Amino acid sequence: MAASGKPRERQRGNITALPSGALRVRVYAGQDPVTKRPFYLQETVPPGPRQAQEAEKLKTRFLNQVDEGRNPKTRANVGQLIAKYFEIVDVDVLTLRGYRSKYKNHIKPLLDTTPLAKLGQIGTGVEILDSFYAELRRCRLHCDGKEFIDHRTAGAHQCDEHEGNRCPRNNPQGCRRCRRMCKPHVCKGLGDSTIRQIHWILSGALDRAVVWGWIAVNPAEHASKPGLPTPDPHPPTVDEVGRLLTEAWKEDEDWGAFLSTKTTTGNRRGEMCALRWSDRTRREDGATSVLNVRRSIFVNDAGQLEEKDTKTHQHRRIVMDPEPDAVLDEHESRCRQRAAELGLPFDPDGYIFSSAPDGSRPLHPDSVSKRYARMAKRLGIETELKNHRHYNATELIMAGYNVRSAAGRLGHSGGGTTTLRVYTAWWSEADQRAAGATPVRLPARPTARESDASKPAVPDVMDEDLKLYERIAADLRGAIDAGILGHGDPLPPEKMLASRYGVSPSTAHRAVALLVAGGLVAASRGKRATVLANDKAPIATVTELRLEGS
Repeated sequence: MAASGKPRERQRGNITALPSGALRVRVYAGQDPVTKRPFYLQETVPPGPRQAQEAEKLKTRFLNQVDEGRNPKTRANVGQLIAKYFEIVDVDVLTLRGYRSKYKNHIKPLLDTTPLAKLGQIGTGVEILDSFYAELRRCRLHCDGKEFIDHRTAGAHQCDEHEGNRCPRNNPQGCRRCRRMCKPHVCKGLGDSTIRQIHWILSGALDRAVVWGWIAVNPAEHASKPGLPTPDPHPPTVDEVGRLLTEAWKEDEDWGAFLSTKTTTGNRRGEMCALRWSDRTRREDGATSVLNVRRSIFVNDAGQLEEKDTKTHQHRRIVMDPEPDAVLDEHESRCRQRAAELGLPFDPDGYIFSSAPDGSRPLHPDSVSKRYARMAKRLGIETELKNHRHYNATELIMAGYNVRSAAGRLGHSGGGTTTLRVYTAWWSEADQRAAGATPVRLPARPTARESDASKPAVPDVMDEDLKLYERIAADLRGAIDAGILGHGDPLPPEKMLASRYGVSPSTAHRAVALLVAGGLVAASRGKRATVLANDKAPIATVTELRLEGS
C-alpha cells in the first residue's frame, strides 16, 4: 500500500561505517566547477566513545556551510588555480614573466598540491600561508636543513678549478677560481619585496577563486604579509656622473650620446632603446625639441627583441633643454653621414640609438647594461645604469620641481605617490632648504679660550672659507665639463649653494666669482650667473685672483 502523508524528503547527507571502524560523513555540495563532477564534503571520524555524536555534529556543520555558501566548491589545488589565473590576468608581459618565475621557484615546490578546500578554511588557510611566508624568509632554496653544495650551474662543470694551479683559498678578490668555486650552501631568505610580490600573486588568484565560487573566503586577506620595503635609492654623485659621461664620450660618440640623453631625461633602459627619430618633434617656437616616450624594448620568451607599451602605460612628452637637444642634433648628423657613406637611405622612422647603420635594429637592453657595468668597474665606481634614473629624479627634486611634474617627467604612476615614496629623503631635504635655517635654539659654542687648553685651537675661519669656496667651484666646474650645466644654463642661486654646502652666502658668492674669473661663467648685477661656452679654460686659483685684485 502506498505511504500516506507528506512525501519523504531526499537525504542530503549520510554517515557510513567503514571496515576500519571509522565513520565517514558525506554531504553533497553541488557540482565541481573544474571537473564538472558532483562535489561532496566528506571527513572521517575515528572510533571513540562519542563517535556517533561527533559524526552528527560534523554532518550538521557541513550542511550549514552548504546552506550559507561558506563551503569549498571544488577539489582543485593551488597549482590548478594559478594556471587558470595566469590565463586571464591582465598585466604587462614582463610582469607576467616574473609571476611565472616566482610560481615555478617558490609557490610550486611548497603549495602546488595543496587543496583549495583546505586553503579556503579561514583558520587553516591563514596558518598555511603564514608558514609559507616564514619558509620564504628562512631559505630561498627551501632546503631541508641538510648540508649540500651550491653548484654554480646545472650543466657539467668542475667544482674546484684550482687543480694544477694552486692559490691561497678564500681569496675571491684576487683569484677568479675562488670566485667560481662551488661552495657549501648557506641559507638565505628572500627579501621583503620579493615575498610581497609572491603574496600578491596568491592573493590575486585566491580572490578570483572567491569570485568564481571555488572557495568561500580569501585567506590571504588575513595572512601576515610582509611590510613594504624601505626605499633606499643610491644615485651616483655629480662627480661620478661627470666621470662616467666623460669616459662614455671617449669610448664612442654614439655611446656618449645615449648615456647623456638617458641621464638628462631619466628614461628607463627599454624606453631609451625604443626611441625613434619620428618620436622627436620640434616645438612650435622651434627652439628645442620634444621627445615622445610611448614604447619600450624587451626580450620576449623566444629571446627576440620586441616592442611593448611603457611600464606604466603612459605616453610622456619630455621637453629637451638646449644642451641635451644639441647632443641629439649632433647624433642625428653623425647617423645621416654614416648612412650616406655606406650608400644607405636615412630612415626618419629608424631607431635613434641603433646597432645598424640604417637604424633598423634597436640596441639590445642587456648589452647596454653590460657595457655600462664594464665601464663603471673600470672607473672604480659602484653603480648601475638604472641609477642614472635615480640621479635624474634627485636632481629634479633638488631643483625645486613639484612632485607631479617630477612624476610626469619620470613616468611614475599614482600621480606622484611612487616619487614621494622612493625619493622622500631628498624631497624632505629640499623642503628644509626652502624653509631656511632650522629654528632650533642651542647654547652658544664655547670659544677656544673657554675650552680645555689641551684641545686644538679652532681653525682660522678665513682659511676654512678659502677651502670651501674652492671646493664649491670645483664641483660646479665638474658639472659644466660633464655637460650637466650647458651653455646658457643658470647656476644654482647662491643662497641654495650656501644651504647645500652649509656655508655662508659670501662663501658661495666667492665660489661663483672664481668661475667668473676663470672665464666659465658670466654674471651681472640683478641676474643669475650663466654658463659660457665650455672652452676648457682653467679655473683661476686663489693666488691668481689676489694678484688680479691687487
